[in-house]
Amino acid sequence: MRDITLSNKTFKLEQDPYSYQLQDTAEPELFREMFPYTETPKIAFNYRRVPENMPEDIFITDTTFRDGQQSRTPYTTEQMVHIYKLLHELGGPNGMIRQTEFFVYSEKDRRALEECMALGYQFPEITTWIRANKQDFELVRSIGIQETGILVSCSDYHIFHKMGLTRKQALDKYLGIVKECIEAGLRPRCHFEDITRADFYGFVVPFACSLMDLSRESGVPVKIRACDTMGYGVPYPGAALPRSVSGIIYGLQHYADVPSEMIEWHGHNDFYKGVVNATTAWMYGCSAVNCSLLGIGERTGNVPLEAMVFEYASLRGHLNGMNTHKITEIAEYIQNETGYDIPPMTPFVGENFNLTRAGIHADGMMKNPEIYNIFDTETILGRPPKVSINNASGLAGVAYWVNEYRAKRGEAELSKKDTLVQKIYDWVTSEYDAGRITVISDGELIDRYNEYAAQ
Repeated sequence: MRDITLSNKTFKLEQDPYSYQLQDTAEPELFREMFPYTETPKIAFNYRRVPENMPEDIFITDTTFRDGQQSRTPYTTEQMVHIYKLLHELGGPNGMIRQTEFFVYSEKDRRALEECMALGYQFPEITTWIRANKQDFELVRSIGIQETGILVSCSDYHIFHKMGLTRKQALDKYLGIVKECIEAGLRPRCHFEDITRADFYGFVVPFACSLMDLSRESGVPVKIRACDTMGYGVPYPGAALPRSVSGIIYGLQHYADVPSEMIEWHGHNDFYKGVVNATTAWMYGCSAVNCSLLGIGERTGNVPLEAMVFEYASLRGHLNGMNTHKITEIAEYIQNETGYDIPPMTPFVGENFNLTRAGIHADGMMKNPEIYNIFDTETILGRPPKVSINNASGLAGVAYWVNEYRAKRGEAELSKKDTLVQKIYDWVTSEYDAGRITVISDGELIDRYNEYAAQ
């Protein structure tokens, strides 16, 4: 019989959970009923729901210089150092952006890492991602890093088909690598790659239990990064493993006794669920969500860091010291200094994220910006709402643009009945009557404004 003990998490009497043992199967479990490959992946439900258990301390970690550099032109050393400074300022004095990770293989990356370390910031703590061998452990330790990520792929897709191992061989190899990491004086962060296609009770939980045993024996914290490598995770209550985000986080805590502060969620956005999955991980017991600036990352990208800033504020009711104006500064820097094109409709950072085109919307904005603006974007992001002028803008849209332009010049607001506004509107109408199909640029409007204002 299993003992009944008082849980230090729920403060209820609970039966000791079942101890899951490694299931060393001869053939890989590929969950073909969920992942048929020649069809859309399936979402199955078993209606098993787990309790929400949001930790008191939730925070963001960053992978801009690791996963974020795998899908774009690499940053220069100078750019990496500048972006690191902006991350520090965005995260604020309470370390809401707790860590960021670097590669260490190129001279450029090592130089950037060392220059960032020389700044002496407590947050974001600099960590690394390395190959799992002794030479890399020694390299990282010599630089002065305290924590490093280690790839420990956990689905049979990877264990059988990529590495050509059995589950037992993979488990033994991984545990040996983690022991070497600890012996080298480093804190290991184990990247459970492809966890949303892995046999959760047959491999993930037994492996996590072994890591927690190793952590207790050594006195060194061992972090588990649950990697939704292909974006298969789903946030729906009652969804079946291995795709259930809540089930993964609950299972790591309940069956492997992994503390919240040692669990990190790393999601991808292949099925448009990156942000909601990260939030779900927070809500069910994960302290850290791993993100990249602007969501730049492998394939469809990672969880956008700026999105989780606002998720945190929405859940907790405050920013905990984060400086949201830095989001705009970061976006402008990455776009202007590195040549990365931000899609204009991208929330919070795109050129047009708070721009309205419809005349009826502009009319509402003139009366009260709350009607069509998501929040006070000028106060929070330093981005006042804008309107674009086209054939649907109407007189109200032109008046809104005129008054925004006048406000920048310190001039008084005009009524939409003002002669100047009417002249610009008439010119816009004539453009589209003549067959124009493109949006009127700000430069054209400024030229017309100056021309008519001088009359």
